[in-house]
Amino acid sequence: MVPWTQMSKRLITITRELSKGVNALTMNEPVVCVYNPLEYAWKSHCAYLRKFGEGKGRVLLIGMNPGPWGMAQTGVPFGEVNHVRDFLGIEEHVKQPKHIHPKRPVQGFDCTRSEVSGRRVWEWAKERFGTPESFFSTFFVLNYCPLCFMEEGGKNRTPDKLKPAERDAVFKVCDVALRKFVKVLAPSKIVGIGGFAKKRAMKTLGRDDVETILHPSPASPMANRGWAPQIEKQFEAMGVKLQ
Repeated sequence: MVPWTQMSKRLITITRELSKGVNALTMNEPVVCVYNPLEYAWKSHCAYLRKFGEGKGRVLLIGMNPGPWGMAQTGVPFGEVNHVRDFLGIEEHVKQPKHIHPKRPVQGFDCTRSEVSGRRVWEWAKERFGTPESFFSTFFVLNYCPLCFMEEGGKNRTPDKLKPAERDAVFKVCDVALRKFVKVLAPSKIVGIGGFAKKRAMKTLGRDDVETILHPSPASPMANRGWAPQIEKQFEAMGVKLQ
């Protein structure tokens, strides 16, 4: 088992505070169900921080929030089930959310759905770096917001599409956590995975040097035309060396 370090312990503390903070928030329609995988999939997320949280000066990749078939199932950012288990080497018991959306069941590592965004991220990491240890020596990945918001029909609602008052309340809690994460990780570069994450990081941190890469979502026509080659060119342009 990977030993605890002072850095991973600090990340755990920040994450617990973040989870507690977002749990205190309330949502109204059109959001009818909210999942917090930091709570019911805590063992997996804790294992992620414990295995890969150590290391200052890396490139910090920031996603938006969990997808229903990714982190919402495994508790790991961009957590497509097969890659979390087989590449990252994480497979922990996942409990159930307090309120379950009938169209978005939480099956943990028994989930047979594959989240495209997460699959693209970890397939690229595996092909380019070979091992998770090699990847995480250069990068660290986290989500700005840990919550998965769902509408009555099961549609995923992203944080930026929440009602203004609810959105601002979510941002307030997540901003505090992001500033703390950055202080602990001391990243050499901060990169938003998609435009939303870049804008939030710039505003939250008061920095204009936040970069961005193309989001791997299948909803993006550009991402569907070869995501990995495009983000490698983006990393090259910003001076990030890939092994």
